[in-house]
Amino acid sequence: MQVISANELAAWLEDSEKAKPILLDVREPNEYEICHIPDSRLMPMHTVPLHLDDFDPDAVIVCICHHGGRSMQVAHFLERNGFNKIINLTGGVHAWAMQVDSSMPTY
Repeated sequence: MQVISANELAAWLEDSEKAKPILLDVREPNEYEICHIPDSRLMPMHTVPLHLDDFDPDAVIVCICHHGGRSMQVAHFLERNGFNKIINLTGGVHAWAMQVDSSMPTY
């Protein structure tokens, strides 16, 4: 598993030359409603095992949560299940709010 900082992810998403990763937000719906990275897909952590067939095992997936702990667990789970391009967002959406988008609400 690789890791990426909020600033690195922001630069990647702004680069029109690079293919965009799947942004997989594994928080709960109430957390996602407060704030989320644009174009991220909500899939609460406990539902990920039910949706493994929804993803291409070769897709680049960036796992996101509040601070990076839950997303790291999901990233390890995905790797154990044959996904080989998994990245964890270090610091989660909180880091995104602090480093990339200061207008994003925090909790």
